[in-house]
Amino acid sequence: MPLELHPEAILPVDAHQATLIGRAWLPEPAAGPAVVLVRGDDVIDISAFAPTVSALLEKPGLVQELATLEGPLIGSVSALLANSSADRRDPGQPYFLTPIDLQAIKACGVTFVVSMLERVIEEQAKGDPQAAASIRETINAEIGSDLAAVVPGSAAADRLKQALQQRGVWSQYLEVGIGPYAEVFTKAQPMSAVGIGAEIGIHPESTWNNPEPEVVLVVNSSGVIVGVTLGNDVNLRDFEGRSALLLGRAKDNNASTALGPFIRILDDNFSLDDVRNLELAMKVAGDDGFVLSDGSNMSKISRDPADLVKQTISRNHQYPDGLVLFTGTLFAPTYDRDAAGMGFTHKIGDIVTISTPRLGALINRVNVTVAAPPWTFGTGQLMKNLAQRGLL
Repeated sequence: MPLELHPEAILPVDAHQATLIGRAWLPEPAAGPAVVLVRGDDVIDISAFAPTVSALLEKPGLVQELATLEGPLIGSVSALLANSSADRRDPGQPYFLTPIDLQAIKACGVTFVVSMLERVIEEQAKGDPQAAASIRETINAEIGSDLAAVVPGSAAADRLKQALQQRGVWSQYLEVGIGPYAEVFTKAQPMSAVGIGAEIGIHPESTWNNPEPEVVLVVNSSGVIVGVTLGNDVNLRDFEGRSALLLGRAKDNNASTALGPFIRILDDNFSLDDVRNLELAMKVAGDDGFVLSDGSNMSKISRDPADLVKQTISRNHQYPDGLVLFTGTLFAPTYDRDAAGMGFTHKIGDIVTISTPRLGALINRVNVTVAAPPWTFGTGQLMKNLAQRGLL
């Protein structure tokens, strides 16, 4: 099925009052990435104001600056979106990229009860989807209802930990799920993420995998949450289920991190409290006619987004170019796609849509990592490109 991108499906419902930042690839003669501001249906190049998104988010009074900032018109949102689909991209015309550049790409795990229990199940199933169904039934019957109201790191959480250890169902995933310290790991390398319309990659050796729709916090070097975007933290359940030490193999692969479509800057119209109550939806549509739709709410997260940031950037660890932080997936799809008891796994050609009204929609098509376009434009290339264009 064709991957078509239209503004009415991609932009926030209140785009007219949203401050939206992104990146776009400019063709010759500029030939390079531009920092862009979306204003109405116009895509404005603001690279002269800040050559990278990382640098832009360090500027004081950013919301006020962006309200009146001018720059060259690249084109319309509709035209760039239409050309952002990997299926039909014309390299001679501009198209959208992922909205981040030099930021570290970090992620939190097991911050929602449902996904936390699925990690325990993966671990006990040793990455075998056939074994997962019976283990899921046993674990849900044993502890499923005990965890939702537990505050991580609290005295009640510690008592529950002791009780679960006595039952023999304790897990390293429960440790980070209800213990004092969140799981924070490096999802991917700076500059390696893909954006709206791009292919997302599944390792060719994986036979049990899924999308992980997440709200992603955009944080500057001072630890201030300056914006929010959507992300797909593509996951290989079989690899991670075999061993938590395979997390890098399960998470950091070619095209396995998608972010976009834009960064929505926090302002008077969109605050962190709005983020805490976002309704997130996911849809997977396959060429085989399979459709999976689900929804959830950020209010179900077990750790506050601000706390996750404090556990990531502090005097213990600095990020001079800023960071983006996946806050954890609200979903753990267990629907059988083919044979009973085999659960959900991706097929090549799946179209994944992650959306929420206030942030818009991130849409990508699934391919294997070895078939998706290789990552060749890294930090060194970016610096060289910006210098050649007189932006550094």
